[in-house]
Amino acid sequence: MEKIVVKGGNPLKGTISIKGSKNSVLPILTAALLASDGVSVIHDVPKLSDVYIIIDILEHLGAKCSWDGNTVTIDSTKVVRLDASLNCVGDMRASFLLLGPLLARFKSSEILQPGGCAIGVRPIDLHLKGLEALGADFAQTHGVIKGSTQGLKGARIYLDFPSVGATENLMMAGALAEGLTILENVAEEPEIVDLANFLNNMGAKITGAGTNIIKIKGVPSLKGTVHTVIPDRIEAGTYMIAVGAAGGDAFFENTISDHLKPVVAKLREAGVTVIEEANGIRIISEGSKFCKGLYIKTMPYPGFPTDMQSQLLAMLLCSNGRSYVTETIFESRFQHIEEFRKMGADIILAGNTVALTGVDKIYGANVNATDLRAGAALIIAGLYAEGETHVGNIHFIDRGYDGLVENLKALGADIKRAKFDE
Repeated sequence: MEKIVVKGGNPLKGTISIKGSKNSVLPILTAALLASDGVSVIHDVPKLSDVYIIIDILEHLGAKCSWDGNTVTIDSTKVVRLDASLNCVGDMRASFLLLGPLLARFKSSEILQPGGCAIGVRPIDLHLKGLEALGADFAQTHGVIKGSTQGLKGARIYLDFPSVGATENLMMAGALAEGLTILENVAEEPEIVDLANFLNNMGAKITGAGTNIIKIKGVPSLKGTVHTVIPDRIEAGTYMIAVGAAGGDAFFENTISDHLKPVVAKLREAGVTVIEEANGIRIISEGSKFCKGLYIKTMPYPGFPTDMQSQLLAMLLCSNGRSYVTETIFESRFQHIEEFRKMGADIILAGNTVALTGVDKIYGANVNATDLRAGAALIIAGLYAEGETHVGNIHFIDRGYDGLVENLKALGADIKRAKFDE
C-alpha cells in the first residue's frame, strides 16, 4: 500500500505543463471503436489508471492498442467481442460510454453496471432513455446491462439534466444512426466539443457542440483519425488553487483560460493574482491566510465545476472570514470535510451547503481520500498545514492526476509517495 506524505510550509514556484484531459480522453478512446476503417492516433493521453482500464477493455473486445510516450494508437477494425465484461468495468463510470459505440456499430452490447467515485447517485437512466429513443432495447440482470437494436435511427431527444456522459453516449450513437438526431438541453463542457471534433475528424457530421442543442446527421461508417486531446482544465485548476493555498509564483503551460473562467473569477475574488497569457496562466499568491472568504455554488458548465469545489475549499481553510459552498450536482461530495476537521478546520455541513470559518492554522494529520478530487484537496491543505500530512486511499488520486507528486515537487513542495503496511 502507498500513501502521499506532504510537509507544509513551502511556497510553490516554477513552471509545469498541463497534460491531456482525463474527462476528454476517456470518451475519445471509446469513440475509437466506431472506426471500421483505419487506425486512430490520439496524442497527449495522460497515464492514468482510468485510461489503462479503458484500454484493457478495448483490447478485451479485440482492438489493438499501443503506447508511444503519451500517444495511443487504436485499431478497432477487427473487434470480435461485444461484451465488456471484465471486472474492471464495474470500477469506473466512464466504462458506460462503451454502450453507444457498440450499439451504433455492432447493434449489440453487454456491460457491467458502472462504478466510479462514491460522490453520489449518478443514474444511468438518461443514457438508457436516450439510446432507447434511438431504437435500442435493454435488459438488466445481475448487474449486467444487455443492449440490442435492429439499427439505430435518428430522433429528437431532450435530456432532463445536461449530463456530460449521456451527451457523449448519444453523440457517439447518433453519429452512425440513420437520419437526423437532435439533442436538446445537453452538456456544454469543453470535453463535449473535443469529442465532437474527434468524431467529425472521423467523418461524422455534428454541429452545435458547446451549445445546449447538438445536431447529428448520421453517416454509414467512420474511419480512424489523428487527434490531440485538449488540456485538462481540472488538473490546471487544481495546481492553480494549490499555489493560491500554499503561496508562491507559478506558471502553468498548455492551459486554456477560457475553459477555467469560473475558477479564475473565484481566485481573483479571493485575492489571488491571476495573469492570463497566450500559452498558459500565471498564479501569484501570498497563501491561504491572505485569501478572502468566498461564496461558491457548483453548476453545470459554464458555472463553477463540481470537480473544483473541494480543492477551493481546501484553499480557504485559513482564509479571512467565512465561506459558503453549495453543491448542486452530487449530493455526497462533502465526505472530505471530516478529513479537513482532523486538520483543525472549522466546518459545518447543513444539507448541501458547507459553512467554513477560516482558522489561524491547520495541522498535518493522517487523512484518507474519499474520492478523486477530495484526494487532491487534502494534498492542497497539506501544502500549508503545520507538520506532516499523510494521505491514504491514493488510488483515487491516480485515477485523475498523471504525475501529481512529481509536478508539485518540481514546484518546490516537500512531498513524496511512501509505502506502508495496511
